[in-house]
Amino acid sequence: MRGAAPGLWITRLITALVIVPCACNSAADAPRSKRALAHDGAALGPAAPRSAPRPTASVTAATSAQPEQAPWPRARPPRVETDWCIDGVDALDEETCYALPDAPTRALLIYLHGIVPPGKESQQKTNFEMVVARASRRAGVATLMPRGKVGLAPKGYASWWGWPTGGPAYDKHAAAFVATFAEKRRKLEEIAGVRFSRVYVAGSSSGAFFAAALALRGGINADGFGAMSGGGGQATPELATLEPRPFYIGFGSHDAVGRSARGLAGVLRGAGWPVRVAEHPVGHGAKEIYLDEAFAFWREHEAR
Repeated sequence: MRGAAPGLWITRLITALVIVPCACNSAADAPRSKRALAHDGAALGPAAPRSAPRPTASVTAATSAQPEQAPWPRARPPRVETDWCIDGVDALDEETCYALPDAPTRALLIYLHGIVPPGKESQQKTNFEMVVARASRRAGVATLMPRGKVGLAPKGYASWWGWPTGGPAYDKHAAAFVATFAEKRRKLEEIAGVRFSRVYVAGSSSGAFFAAALALRGGINADGFGAMSGGGGQATPELATLEPRPFYIGFGSHDAVGRSARGLAGVLRGAGWPVRVAEHPVGHGAKEIYLDEAFAFWREHEAR
């Protein structure tokens, strides 16, 4: 019996050593108590989001790519057959041409032509449409070139296209023209896919006198005005109530409109309007230099 005691003791020792580690592993694998979880703070708030898997190379390239720019212009109008628009400008409808710059813009020029003879081709029409399209595109400005009406040109030009430059003709026709301009503007905005936030109104010769009349009588809301190779008028009752707008006046030293153009400048300055008067060694009619200077002048006052 004494010889067997040491073996029994060794057996019991080995059994104890095996059982103790198992008990320790069971305690480590058991769930933590609610108190322990509360102490961690993990169970008191929403579960932390899982970390997103790293994107593959193809996904990374797709997400880093720049979004495509919207087409400019957004749409094209139906094809319009008209003798009013020359090659190089687009026809908005039978009586209105337009031109858009290469890049999107929110600035619009409404340009009023001088008197234009009827017929498919004329030097007056070709010159003013080319001048306006080139200068506007260079300035990054969209432009509308609506047509006037027959019967409004000066005496001796009854069959030519013209504008109501003052007096009873203005009272009779101006509001309808302005409403038409607004309609043309909306049509061009649909084509371009933008809303024009700045609008300028300018014209040459007969169109300059109509633009001046609109400005002096508050006939149209614009951010800037221009009278090229024309323009005139007297102070009106409405002028004192109008917010001053930058007004560009350009004429040629070989033209006969200088006196009336300077008179217009005096009237506008007397009402507190910012005015720039520029004289160039040219003759009568639309000139790109006038519009180049007008765009620069209008933009100077936008920044103030």
